[in-house]
Amino acid sequence: MNNLKYYIAAITAFSLWGTFSLVLKPLHSYPSLDILFYRVFSCAVIMTLVTVLFRKVKLRNNVNYFKTLIPKDKRKIVGLNILSSILLTGNWFSFIYVMNHISVRATSVAYLVCPIITTILAFLILREKLSKLQWISVILSAAGCILLSYANLLDMVYSTLIGSTYACYLIIQSVNSKFDKFLVLNFHMILSALILLPFFPTYSGPVPTDFKFYLYIEIIAVMYTIVPLLLNLYALSGIASSKVGMILNINPIIAFILAGAVYNEALGGLQIVSNSIIFLAVIIFNAKEIFRLKTEAAV
Repeated sequence: MNNLKYYIAAITAFSLWGTFSLVLKPLHSYPSLDILFYRVFSCAVIMTLVTVLFRKVKLRNNVNYFKTLIPKDKRKIVGLNILSSILLTGNWFSFIYVMNHISVRATSVAYLVCPIITTILAFLILREKLSKLQWISVILSAAGCILLSYANLLDMVYSTLIGSTYACYLIIQSVNSKFDKFLVLNFHMILSALILLPFFPTYSGPVPTDFKFYLYIEIIAVMYTIVPLLLNLYALSGIASSKVGMILNINPIIAFILAGAVYNEALGGLQIVSNSIIFLAVIIFNAKEIFRLKTEAAV
């Protein structure tokens, strides 16, 4: 049962992201870059204020720990966290653009592709071991994605771009295990804001005047960015990246359901079969943990 809290954190994070379209679609009339600018700036301001007001001790302890590292490790940590911020920024922009200008379905497929990429990268880079049953689930998941690509190849191209950026972000976070999760994410937000700041005067539209825009932006910033990312980082501190990656499939399955049930996007039999295969793959991948938790609960 020790790992249950990490699984709950991952499931909660990805379930939240699965409903992202509910707060993003109302902003479809606004440019994707404007949504990205205000989302990132809001996150950076909110998290920095929380750090300054309530987490000064944690900040000081983390800075002191960083100072104890050898120069090589310091450069590695800084470099990988800069890369993390770039990947997050790219992931957010591509996700917002595809959801509001291509289709909700394409974004749901992105996070079906992402777990496959994450699992393979975890195996190759982090040397995480996978059982034969888990490899079968990866193959099943890949088969489901290939079936989906037959329905719309262009969607798969967009999906792979979105999924790859987040998969790489997940893998990199393994190096941050000894740092406070909130401060790590705050660092990423500040860097993302600094990356975007030079582009804001040229590429932003007129300053929005509708209260609805700012309401949804703040909901997105807190409930669809800060909270799920913190839960995600917490989950990565207790369970393997490959497992977190496969649980991520919950996100697109919920988004897939919303695409058909709420936004009336055409969903063919092939898409339903493909998503069913991928959902089965998630169960198979985590079967050992699921049955172990059931056994422990029964005892």
